[in-house]
Amino acid sequence: MMCQICGAVTEKGFTTSVTDLGTCLIIVRNVPCYKCTECSEVMYTGDVVRRLEQVIETAKRMTQEVSIIDFGRAA
Repeated sequence: MMCQICGAVTEKGFTTSVTDLGTCLIIVRNVPCYKCTECSEVMYTGDVVRRLEQVIETAKRMTQEVSIIDFGRAA
């Protein structure tokens, strides 16, 4: 996969996604991604985006102020 920002090569890796919903902060660790070797841009596959959205929706319904979730355990 090539970086959509600078066009450089990307490598498979993991990242932490932070979503601020105003009333709560949702942190999802160990999210599979592609990272650009030049500009460090992070990109997700469609499957990861769908699953990440599901994890965030579930955490939002729990109405905690801060949620820290491991992607691998939630997926």
